[in-house]
Amino acid sequence: MPNFRRVFVENSCVFITVAINNRKRALLSEYMAEFKLALKTVKNQVHFKVHAIAVMPEHFHMIIRPRYIVDYPKMVSLIKIKFSKSLPQDLKTELSKEVSISKINKRESGVWQRRFYEHTIRDELELNHLTDYIHFNPVKHGLVDKPCEWSHSSFMRFVENGFYDLNWCDFTELKDYH
Repeated sequence: MPNFRRVFVENSCVFITVAINNRKRALLSEYMAEFKLALKTVKNQVHFKVHAIAVMPEHFHMIIRPRYIVDYPKMVSLIKIKFSKSLPQDLKTELSKEVSISKINKRESGVWQRRFYEHTIRDELELNHLTDYIHFNPVKHGLVDKPCEWSHSSFMRFVENGFYDLNWCDFTELKDYH
């Protein structure tokens, strides 16, 4: 059995990516209200700040600053649990048919991939780079032409606070030159 080790550096931000088990399903966009409620509930329970977030149809990225750094694995687990429990029973039954025996033995629902990606952010340059990555993600995946068109991210909050121009990474004008 692999021995996963996490780095816990107090007062640091952590970049996290969590994916749906079957990445062909758009569960997060279909049940966005349930996801937002799960996130809000867990934020109140575990206490962390969301620096940046983008919720895609089948995964989400976020940069968080937890009150206690050792809490972020618990936070991810609670988001997964609360979102999974909020899904309609018929969907949960359907998803459970796709679950392996290993997942059944570990009482996993089949909604989420077992693990999640995390990276402790070391400095401001890395924080800015990963914030840009998060906000550009809907464009990268072909869901919108520019970040301001994706409503399930923190991009507009960054525009309102003067960190981005509204048309940041708008490549639609360049298409005319090709």
